[in-house]
Amino acid sequence: MRQINFMPSFFSHCYHIIIIFFSLVPKKSLGAVDPYFQACSVPKTCGDGQAIRFPFYIQDKQNYSCGYPGFNLSCNNNGHPTILISNINYTIHEIFYQNETVRVSNSAFSNPNSSCIPSINSISLPGSRFDLAPNQTNLFLFYNCNSSVHESWPSEFYPSCYGENDAVLVLSGQDPKLISNVSMECKYSVLAPVEAYGGGIAESLRNGFVLKWKASNCSICEDSGGNCGFDDIMYHFKCFCPDRPYAWSCTNTTRLEYLPGNNKRVLVIALGQGGYGGVYKGKLQDGCFVAVKVLKESKGNGEEFLNEVASISRTSHVNIVTLMGFCYEESKRALIYEFMPNGSLEKFIYKENPSNADRQLGWETLYKITVGIARGLEYLHRGCNTRILHFDIKPHNILLDENFCPKISDFGLAKICPREESVISMLGARGTAGYIAPEVICRNFGGVSHKSDVYSYGMMVLEMVGGRKNIDVSVDRVSEIYFPHWIYKRIELDEELGLQGLISKEDEEIAKKMIIVSLWCIQTDPSSRPSISKVVDMLEGSLDSLQISPKPFLSSPPRTTVDSSTATMSL
Repeated sequence: MRQINFMPSFFSHCYHIIIIFFSLVPKKSLGAVDPYFQACSVPKTCGDGQAIRFPFYIQDKQNYSCGYPGFNLSCNNNGHPTILISNINYTIHEIFYQNETVRVSNSAFSNPNSSCIPSINSISLPGSRFDLAPNQTNLFLFYNCNSSVHESWPSEFYPSCYGENDAVLVLSGQDPKLISNVSMECKYSVLAPVEAYGGGIAESLRNGFVLKWKASNCSICEDSGGNCGFDDIMYHFKCFCPDRPYAWSCTNTTRLEYLPGNNKRVLVIALGQGGYGGVYKGKLQDGCFVAVKVLKESKGNGEEFLNEVASISRTSHVNIVTLMGFCYEESKRALIYEFMPNGSLEKFIYKENPSNADRQLGWETLYKITVGIARGLEYLHRGCNTRILHFDIKPHNILLDENFCPKISDFGLAKICPREESVISMLGARGTAGYIAPEVICRNFGGVSHKSDVYSYGMMVLEMVGGRKNIDVSVDRVSEIYFPHWIYKRIELDEELGLQGLISKEDEEIAKKMIIVSLWCIQTDPSSRPSISKVVDMLEGSLDSLQISPKPFLSSPPRTTVDSSTATMSL
């Protein structure tokens, strides 16, 4: 097929496309401890008791991936950390990680036993990495002044470390014009900020001043149980989690830092359409194919976009689609995913679509897809000390790679919550009609939790088994309109399943196992549903060990048409 190379106006105006290449690093088995997490777990010290952690790192004691560029420290002979700012060495006295501030002083003032003022040429006020914190006092140090100045301010001169003849004039808060006139009578002057002025000039200079650093915020990563770090290859912040490598955690995309030189352009070579906007096949400069999902400009205030970036970027799993990058400029928003050549699951399971005649999947493939989706959900529900609840599990949001390995996608309705919270607070219903758990719509059925995803999963698996929507008004008999009701009776009475494509005993066992497990998943009472980890165990266990669930529904739904692909309820 000939590729059509063009760049829509959207992409020509969307310059900051960040590419996050998780594929550049080796994937590790789920549960393996990430070596970067281990390397950054134990804070180091120079000997003065201060714990050195992100964004700082001691260059001779810590892996540079545990810190941030430009925040490398050294240890001086007194056991204190020092940092180089504009070629001036500063001693670090205190690091306030919660406030993202640090108190430093010029290392020339560091001698605790000295009451004299050394001769320095510069303080070098903060540059690109630091800002001077507010409410500091500025001192003006004047060196080698002539005799007339000595006579004008005799009480303001302080002893120099190089002899009485080199006394230093120290002024604070003086008139700028007066300061200018004095500087003309002295050989050179230095502006020296101090945090507090009153305990003596030498002591004030030794105590130094406070800087606020500029680096990616670490609190979200740390709150999720990870350790902050930096990827020097792609030049952006990383959150290393204990059970997976190279995770990234940030809910505010505007806080991400990147270099313009690392931006990638996506060459769009095909057109498509999704529920939230256009979906395009794209090609990166290195030839890698990607899927580009462009959100509609009129779609709210970007909540779905921020939600998706915040949740999916925490993940790294074979059954979760990989977010490779994003674009966010004003109302223009795009998400860049790994390309899935087989598209979404819904194209392969609904037999009423004539175009699907040659796309029907075998029962063994359906079973592997079912297990893969369950493992992906298990990963989301048992993540880095947080749970990610998807709230929109359906065939349309399951993508298939070239080997029909399933990958969960579309995290626009996802919710991140602490693992210890069994029930979460939610103001309204979210999800797609036909897959929404009863408690999400009406709290009388129970609390909203990870069991709500289990319900949606069960409804989806039943559609995979039946090859049809669970509610199908096109069938001849009223008893067959609601597939879960119909198939439950078959299982309960041990009747022939009457499903398409069952050509062997193995196929029938697979189908029965998928049916029994999914019927447990769609129990009306959330407490009666298994966890997704239990679902994996049930699917991979023997059929003989499975018990038939209680009747999982209150009654059959009315004979009405429901379009589960478009009837979406969300916050």
